[in-house]
Amino acid sequence: MGATGSKLEKALGDQFPEGERYFGLENFGNTCYCNSVLQALYFCVPFREQLLEYYANGKNPGESEENLLTCLAELFSQISSQKKKTGVIAPKRFVQRVRKQNELFRGYMHQDAHEFLNFLLNELVDILEKESQAAKCRLSQEKIANGQNTAQANGVKEPLVTWVHKNFQGILTNETRCLRCETVTARDETFLDLSLDIEQNSSITSCLKNFSSTETLNAEDKFFCDKCCSLQEAQKRMKIKKAPQILVIHLKRFKYMEQLGRYKKLSYRVVFPLELKLSNTVENADSEYSLFAVVVHVGSGPNHGHYVSLVKSHNHWLFFDDENVEMIDESAVQTFFGSAQEYSSNTDHGYILFYECLSADHKS
Repeated sequence: MGATGSKLEKALGDQFPEGERYFGLENFGNTCYCNSVLQALYFCVPFREQLLEYYANGKNPGESEENLLTCLAELFSQISSQKKKTGVIAPKRFVQRVRKQNELFRGYMHQDAHEFLNFLLNELVDILEKESQAAKCRLSQEKIANGQNTAQANGVKEPLVTWVHKNFQGILTNETRCLRCETVTARDETFLDLSLDIEQNSSITSCLKNFSSTETLNAEDKFFCDKCCSLQEAQKRMKIKKAPQILVIHLKRFKYMEQLGRYKKLSYRVVFPLELKLSNTVENADSEYSLFAVVVHVGSGPNHGHYVSLVKSHNHWLFFDDENVEMIDESAVQTFFGSAQEYSSNTDHGYILFYECLSADHKS
């Protein structure tokens, strides 16, 4: 443990970023799915800063009820306030809370990192929304006590946008065009990450193009057009209406094979660039993104294996494997694209990609 730390410090030398901490996380029996996601989120700087701010502004720990958000904030605070620059931390309290909260993660089986990320972000949003609601109730009760009128304007309830939303939430628009009357019906939906189907020897750009490709609805899949008042042939496509500040892309590497009656891991080579241009968005013609973290699945099957993460911090790439942290060269990132052949000895494949938007309008 000390050796890894000192090795990393030696490797970075006087380039060690001021105030930064690089800590491995102890594994509590197959908790690599959790550790790899935590490292990616810790190095998602806007998210980390807002979480630490939340922690600093929080009530006295004794007063507030422990939940997943307080446990995560406490863990990030523990890492960022370490006297040493490198080392190992045991996220015991956080892991216990995850297991208490969701029976899916209770056993010692191999878990899915994407399912965990999804669960975690949605849980954080729920907690923040409940806290905001409770604060509003307290405020209106105080106003009533002070004899003030608390009538809501038209009784319209605005959806709450938390700092988790501000970082990760984007908007998709589902457009359906009736081929008889040409009427376009659009329906918006929010997302915290995008799950993309993958193909052999492809790239993120081509996967995104496929995601937004036009699909014809005919035969049994006809669309009920409100204007024609009947089922009609139609064209449907999904577009990114508003791109998020942090774009999380999940590559669907685990596919259910009917003939096998089980899931199979797709080891396809999918190139993910260090810089990504989102060109098929409705708003902001071109959004530019920079890759800062990759959660990697190691292993040949969906029900066993290991997770590690690659993280970019202050222009250096680091490799996090539970307790171990080491520096890697930027060129090593491409070794995690996947395999061009079906059977390959390399089973380390990029699974969840984290991109940060570089454009000025997102920074504000």
